[in-house]
Amino acid sequence: MPSPQSHDHAAPAAGAAKAWGGVFREPTDKRVEAFSESVSFDRRLADDDIDGSIAHARMLAACGLMSVQEADAIAHVMEEIRGEIRAGRFEFTAAKEDIHLHIESALTARLGDTGRKLHTARSRNDQVATDLRLYCRRAIDRLDRGLAALQAAFLGLAEREQGLVIPGYTHMRRAQPVLAAHQLLAWCEKLGRDRERLADCRKRTNILPLGSGAIAGTSLPIDREHVKDALGFDAVAANSLDAASDRDFACELAFVLSLTAVHLSQWAEEWILYSTPEFGFVLLPEGFCTGSSIMPQKINPDVLELVRGKSARAIGNVQALLVLLKGLPTAYNRDLQEDKERVFDSIDTLEAVLGVAAPLVAGTRFDRERIAASLDRGHLDATSLMEALIAAGVPQRTAHELVGHLVRSAMTRGVALSELTDEEFAREYPGWNAGLRAALGPHNAVDRMVSQGSTAPASVAAQLAVWRERLACGLA
Repeated sequence: MPSPQSHDHAAPAAGAAKAWGGVFREPTDKRVEAFSESVSFDRRLADDDIDGSIAHARMLAACGLMSVQEADAIAHVMEEIRGEIRAGRFEFTAAKEDIHLHIESALTARLGDTGRKLHTARSRNDQVATDLRLYCRRAIDRLDRGLAALQAAFLGLAEREQGLVIPGYTHMRRAQPVLAAHQLLAWCEKLGRDRERLADCRKRTNILPLGSGAIAGTSLPIDREHVKDALGFDAVAANSLDAASDRDFACELAFVLSLTAVHLSQWAEEWILYSTPEFGFVLLPEGFCTGSSIMPQKINPDVLELVRGKSARAIGNVQALLVLLKGLPTAYNRDLQEDKERVFDSIDTLEAVLGVAAPLVAGTRFDRERIAASLDRGHLDATSLMEALIAAGVPQRTAHELVGHLVRSAMTRGVALSELTDEEFAREYPGWNAGLRAALGPHNAVDRMVSQGSTAPASVAAQLAVWRERLACGLA
C-alpha cells in the first residue's frame, strides 16, 4: 500500500478543508456550514457511497486511469472506513458537509495522492444520485420482505378461520355475509399490488447515473458498463444532463410507500372498529395494546392507531418531494439535498409499521361466539333471496322491490328474514316455495355463491391455495 505521504501535493490554505475550495480566497462562514450540512442525515448512505467508490476505483484501474495496486489500496482503506463508521469510531463534522466528503477526506488523509485520484471522472452530483439509488434499491428489497411477511400473517389467520362467516359491510352498514378468510385475503391482494408497484419502481431505480459527471459526461476513457455490472444495476443512464438530477425514482418510491401506508391505515381502521365492544369481532393480542393512566379498565388499540396515524407522514412526504422538484431547472441544484430526509422518513415509517403489523395479525383471533350471536342481525341474506327469485324468473327490479317489502316486514316485527312465515312470503310472492327458503340464512347465502373470486367456500379454498403457493415461491 502506498505511504499516506507519497507524492502528496500542497493545497491552497483557504480551500484546504474543502474538496471544492481551490477557487475560493475566503473560508466558508461557519453559519453556512451549519446551514448547508447534510451529514447529520445522509451518513446513512455510507455503505452505498463506499460500495460505489470501490466499484469506481476498480473501473478506473481497468481503464488505465490508476493502477491496480492503487485501486486495491483504495478498496482496503474504504473497508477500514466502513468498519469505523459501523463501530461508531468515525468522526463527523459539519465542516465536511456530507458523507461523501467525509469518506473521501478520510481516504485522502491515509493515502495521499492515491486517495485524490478516486474522484477522477465523477462529480458529487452523479455520486450522490448513485448512492441514493443504491440505498433505495436495498430498502425496496427489505420492504418487499416485510410486506411478504404481513401477507403470510394474513394468510395464516385466514387458514385458521376457515368456515367462519362474518358480516360484510358497505357504507359501514351490514351488507352481505362473507367468509372471514375471504376478507383477510382481500388484504393479501392489496399488499400484493403494493409489492408489484415496488418491483416496478425498482426497475426505474436500478439505473446507474455514475459516469455522467456533473452535467456533460467526461473526456476521460471510462467504462460505465464495468461499474454497472459491479454494482448490479440493470442499465446505465442514457443522458448525462438528466442522470444526476433525476429524482423520479424517489418520488415514485415515496408514492408507492404512501399508497401502501393508506392500505395499512384502512386495515388498522377496520380492526380498530372490529375490536370495539360494539362490534366484538376480533380479539387483539394484549402485547400490542396499551392501557389508560386514569381508566383502569381500558385496553386500547394504540398500535393500530399509530399505524393509521403514520400514514400521514408517508402521504405528506410525496407532496414535499413533488413541491421540491416542481421549480427546478434541468441538471443538479442544491435543492435536491432536501430529497433524502423525505425518502428516508417514508422508508423508516413503513419499516416500523411492518415490524409490528405482521406479529399483531398473527396474534389476533376472531370471537366466534360473539359473531355467531349477532350474525342474523341486519338481514344479510336479502340479496341471496333476491337472486333466488331472479333465478326463478322474476325480473331483477321486481325481485329487489319484493324483497325490500319483506325486509320492512321483518324490521317491523324485529325478526330475521328466515323467521317470517311462509304465508308472509306468499303474500308478496305467490310462487313461494321451500327452494326459495333455502336461500335464507347467512351461511346459506355464502354457500350459494358461484362466481369466480367470490366468498363461496370453494372459491376461498382456491384463493388460499393460490396464496400459499405464491408466498412459498416468494411472489407478491
